[in-house]
Amino acid sequence: MARKKYKEEPDNHERWLVSYADFMTLLFAFFVVMYAISSINEGKYRVLSNALTGAFGKTISPLGKIPEAPEAQTFKLDPIPVVKQKVEPLRKEREQMTVIARDILAVLEPLVREGKVQVTQTSRGVTIEINASVLFAPGEAKLNDFSSQALKAIASVLAADTHEIQVEGHTDNLPIKNQTFPSNWELSAVRASAVARLFTENGVDEKRMTAVGQGPKQPVGSNLTAEGRARNRRVTVTILALLPEQAVEIPVQR
Repeated sequence: MARKKYKEEPDNHERWLVSYADFMTLLFAFFVVMYAISSINEGKYRVLSNALTGAFGKTISPLGKIPEAPEAQTFKLDPIPVVKQKVEPLRKEREQMTVIARDILAVLEPLVREGKVQVTQTSRGVTIEINASVLFAPGEAKLNDFSSQALKAIASVLAADTHEIQVEGHTDNLPIKNQTFPSNWELSAVRASAVARLFTENGVDEKRMTAVGQGPKQPVGSNLTAEGRARNRRVTVTILALLPEQAVEIPVQR
């Protein structure tokens, strides 16, 4: 018996479209999933937003920006107490130093007008510069009667105060040598001590006093002229501030 012959079907050249359509379907599904993942979950966002609003008193927008909170919910932080403790005493100290300087100016007004006394205020304290001609005879360290009255007026201001006081004697650079003072160092030291002793005798606590002889090493005028040398012969009385300004170290530039 003869076998039945089957007619062979021709090749389908459009079969690739099926695979291509499947691939595009999967690709579309992939992008849909990615978009879903990247979208904001409104439910979760509301829960997070409400939690943050309760904690900080501010609302958060979907874009991540934090809008200004209502004025009633704005936090106001007080200054740090440590800063207050540092600034407030320093301000009061400066004001107290200014009061002392004005009181001294008042009792020494005639000498200040004549240019024989100068009162200055710095971060170190209040300094009274007294020309030696007001206090002593040339080459001597004994206070004259007129200077005693002026210094007693200063002592009346300082007696009620509590700041430490430093008295410094200064001379010109002309050498001195006699039986009493071998050099300007001894002369300046004894002059400073004489002023400090008068203060203590007129109510100023001696524990607050320091007397220093500077000799000719700190001139304020030229020693080449008579006027400059006269300016250099002086006694300075410094009422030291309790809270001087702190020095700031300057770093070396590299």
